[in-house]
Amino acid sequence: MQYVNANGATIPALGFGTFELAPADAEAMVAHALGVGYRHIDTAQMYNNEEAVGRGLKAGGVERGDLFLTTKVWTDRFNDGDLQASVRESLARLDTDYVDLLLLHWPNPDVALDETIAALNDVRAQGLARHIGVSNFTTPLIDAAVTHSSAPLVTDQVEYHPFLDQRPVLDRLAHHGMALTAYCPLAQGRVFREPTLERIGRAHGKNGGQVALRWLLQHDDVVAIPRSTRPAHIENNFEVFDFELTEEQMREIAGLHTADGRIIDPSFAPDWDTAA
Repeated sequence: MQYVNANGATIPALGFGTFELAPADAEAMVAHALGVGYRHIDTAQMYNNEEAVGRGLKAGGVERGDLFLTTKVWTDRFNDGDLQASVRESLARLDTDYVDLLLLHWPNPDVALDETIAALNDVRAQGLARHIGVSNFTTPLIDAAVTHSSAPLVTDQVEYHPFLDQRPVLDRLAHHGMALTAYCPLAQGRVFREPTLERIGRAHGKNGGQVALRWLLQHDDVVAIPRSTRPAHIENNFEVFDFELTEEQMREIAGLHTADGRIIDPSFAPDWDTAA
């Protein structure tokens, strides 16, 4: 396993995501992922599968201290007091005493950021989360969150794959010593149909998805969290540590960025950063 070190956190660079997994799938696939070798599991309050993820963790048979578990607080629980209560509820559903990483799922302009960050720090101080961070934060919001936080923030979880240029976010996170956690790293399957990724994959005996994940992991301080409901795909996604892309291949893949490459863009999203 490869690891990313960010502001005191040691994060397995390849994790298993559970977005949009129904409870039965979440339980079974988390257990399978642990059997394959994954040690980083990502969930969220709004996924409505924390309890199933907790059962999958138990079924996987891995010692809690060997796991890196992330969950995220939904935006309707961002007020001081309510945020802390929501985390205790998440821990009860996950059947654990703490999470390794707790994130704010999306920005919420209706609640003062300093109040939310203070509550996030309080959760960490109470030992309910070992590390804290954010998700879907733009560069101005990253700066503001860091300013308000007395404890170090370790990551910003955002959409990232070969079709989306996230250089402004990467640079800002590097400035603060933070990692980028890439959700939707396979661009919802688009990477498997991209000729450049397929061609590069053939040179390494890999598929386009494995190439896309390898591209992410060869960046400094980038974590990727693909998800799947198919055991074979979970296994294939883990087979990315036995080859390396050349500098030319890395540049070629970066050339796939497009202005309309973003997939996840809900109505409540912030004004996204634009690459120069």
